[in-house]
Amino acid sequence: MQKKEEMCCEALEIHEELLKIVDDTMPEETELYDLAELFKVFGDSTRIRILFVLFEAEVCVCDLAQVLNMTQSAISHQLKILRQNRLVKSRREGKSIFYSLADDHVRTIIAQGREHIRED
Repeated sequence: MQKKEEMCCEALEIHEELLKIVDDTMPEETELYDLAELFKVFGDSTRIRILFVLFEAEVCVCDLAQVLNMTQSAISHQLKILRQNRLVKSRREGKSIFYSLADDHVRTIIAQGREHIRED
């Protein structure tokens, strides 16, 4: 853990040119909020496990419940959150609903996260 004095400047010096760049490039507050909400979705290990299953195949709730040793109700709840955040999509086939990744961005986000946590 860093000492308090290492985390603060010794003298107050405002770097106006840098602050101007930050101000010009900072996304709107609504976009920042939406981004934070998206990353919250990745903060649940059950949802991450579901995504890893969907990396390999399109599956129905029954299959997900079986492979993750969970109830269909619990899986459905997590899938609803993933769908609302456009991370998974669904299609009906007869009496079954099959789920898959919404797009390759999901795979990329997870891959970059894994790469980050593996860094020394």
